Amino acid sequence: MLDPLRPPPAWLRSFIEPYALALNSPTLSEHIHEVIGAFVFYQFIHSVLSPWLSPILFPRSYPALNARTKLNWDIHVVSLIQSVLINAVALWVMFVDNERQSMSVGERVSGYTGACGMIQALAVGYFIYDLIVSVAHVQMFGIGMLFHALSALWVFSLGFRPFLNYYAPVFILYELSSPFLNIHWFLDKVNMTGSRAQWWNGMLLLSVFFCCRLVWGTWQSIVVYKDMWYALQQTWSASSSSPLQAPTDINAHVFELRDGAMCVDETCARANAEISRFKEYTVGGVPTWLVLTYVTSNLILNFLNYFWFSKMVDTVLKRFRTPHAGAAEDKKNAVEKSAKTEDFARDVILEAAAALEEEEEGGLLRGELPLTPAQTSSAIDAGLGEELRRRRAELIAKVPLPGA
Repeated sequence: MLDPLRPPPAWLRSFIEPYALALNSPTLSEHIHEVIGAFVFYQFIHSVLSPWLSPILFPRSYPALNARTKLNWDIHVVSLIQSVLINAVALWVMFVDNERQSMSVGERVSGYTGACGMIQALAVGYFIYDLIVSVAHVQMFGIGMLFHALSALWVFSLGFRPFLNYYAPVFILYELSSPFLNIHWFLDKVNMTGSRAQWWNGMLLLSVFFCCRLVWGTWQSIVVYKDMWYALQQTWSASSSSPLQAPTDINAHVFELRDGAMCVDETCARANAEISRFKEYTVGGVPTWLVLTYVTSNLILNFLNYFWFSKMVDTVLKRFRTPHAGAAEDKKNAVEKSAKTEDFARDVILEAAAALEEEEEGGLLRGELPLTPAQTSSAIDAGLGEELRRRRAELIAKVPLPGA
């Protein structure tokens, strides 16, 4: 499928092409306008649109935020808009790009379609913005977000070689969980913490995150590792041939013959020819270092996804498993009625642990440190001694003195 957006202006293509070739990214000159456009669009939302529109839509919440939280709000607005747009475009490309669907194993590694190139460009534009924000505010978001931005930018930039162009819409579907994550954050800031809407959104967030980032992401990572292993075998086989023999044509094992005979129009023929359009840049095969760096970046992203999922589960438990009014009596009755039910017992333990953790954190924030067992015993003993002395004085006062 050809790029549905218009090509870059000739002057921009001519300007960027030498740099793109120097970086071994020949397809970048075809999509540089989309990279720049995406970055400018998201920066505009961050700097202009969100600060202007948010006070209008949320007049009670946004103006009351401090400067740090307003910055975080604007970043979440960008993330929400970006994730909705890129997911919609990626799903559309996966369903309508017939040339992408017909790719062989080798073409999935070294082939190219304009539509997948567009997905890469839009993602790279956003990840450039994300990297700048992560570097400028690393103390706020932490080193994990910085590594995530670097890894994501690196992985999607490799597609301009072209390399794994086929997988651009596949891995961008990681962002399917981002709308729910952003909504969860916004509900906190508009005083809807613990509401039914946040509860349902939290369940959707966990479900989509688990399905898209852990299940789908892990499965597709295994698939892409197999495709890269096939490409490496082809490259190593060609490089081990005798110097006296003619160099092995890697592309003969990568690209299928597509003469456009089955096409009914010129667009179809051009789209089929586009798959091998940049084959002169992939004739040497896939470098081993490229596969290793891609695998490293992919593993970092997957590790962060598993880590963040564990944190989200913990957050949801603490948010919605807090005791309500009369919870002590309710739990006592419930335990007495369902003591033999293992699932219920586990549920009570989780609830009690979450409540205890919140109480301890609250005490520490208020400066109230928990007593040690020895301190508790001393306090009890002191209280009992004082009570005994008081009662003894009362008894003595009631006994009549001799001669009275």
